[in-house]
Amino acid sequence: MGAFDPRITPARPDLAAKHLEGKVTAAHFSVGEVREIVEPQAPVRREPRADAALDTEALKGERVTVYETEEGWAWGQLSDDGYVGYLPASALAPTGAAATHKVTALRTLMFPGPDIKLPPLEALPFGARVAVARMDGPFAVTVAGGYLPARQLCPVDTHESDFVAVAERFVGAAYLWGGKTLLGLDCSGLLQVALTACGIACPRDSDMQEAALGKPFAPNAELSDLRRGDLVFWKGHVAMLRDPATLIHANAFHMAVAIEPVKEALARIAATGSQPATVKRLA
Repeated sequence: MGAFDPRITPARPDLAAKHLEGKVTAAHFSVGEVREIVEPQAPVRREPRADAALDTEALKGERVTVYETEEGWAWGQLSDDGYVGYLPASALAPTGAAATHKVTALRTLMFPGPDIKLPPLEALPFGARVAVARMDGPFAVTVAGGYLPARQLCPVDTHESDFVAVAERFVGAAYLWGGKTLLGLDCSGLLQVALTACGIACPRDSDMQEAALGKPFAPNAELSDLRRGDLVFWKGHVAMLRDPATLIHANAFHMAVAIEPVKEALARIAATGSQPATVKRLA
């Protein structure tokens, strides 16, 4: 049996997905049940504890195949990028109507009626998905009865054209390991959110992204040869080029999503003992 990446393989010594039977060793196998994220965002943790490491986040409307629910935690696999982990069971519900729209604002508010003076029900992050039943003036009314500003939504099959421009909207957002929203993002989360908005499939972690995205750029190229959208990978880190002179990345030095001169970033990171591993170009 070959090795499987545990981040995207729903397998533990005691339990694994049924489709992995014969490929991995486990005491029991389960078909699993598909559930839907009903909270604005849900943590995906490495262990079933509130203080366990945050590996990633799932956004409202995302589907999850759940293989086990115990003591308030669901263990399963996200449908969008295949990540495996533990989510609060309270953030999940049986699947409802298919999502029709997604949030285009960095944060939008859902109201209980067609009045912005009403106390909001919840705040949805960029990329969250909802099923819209009808329009009511400036509001989109969800199947569940929530009212969202229609101008802050778009159909789920509508895509942005510039993923770097999407990332630029998050400048100043806090750095958060495992984060994927305005409340906090990490480097690979920022890239995944930006590419997903453009309809480009993107793995979750930077090493996965380095392996899956684009083609290697000439290793001896001058900085002036780099262009907007090129991806620079270090071990455990990724940044996006805005132009030959600047890049954007979520990073622990600024503890934020920041725009930084390329030369300064390269020198600063090199001082920590890390050199760029690859530069990838998507097209």
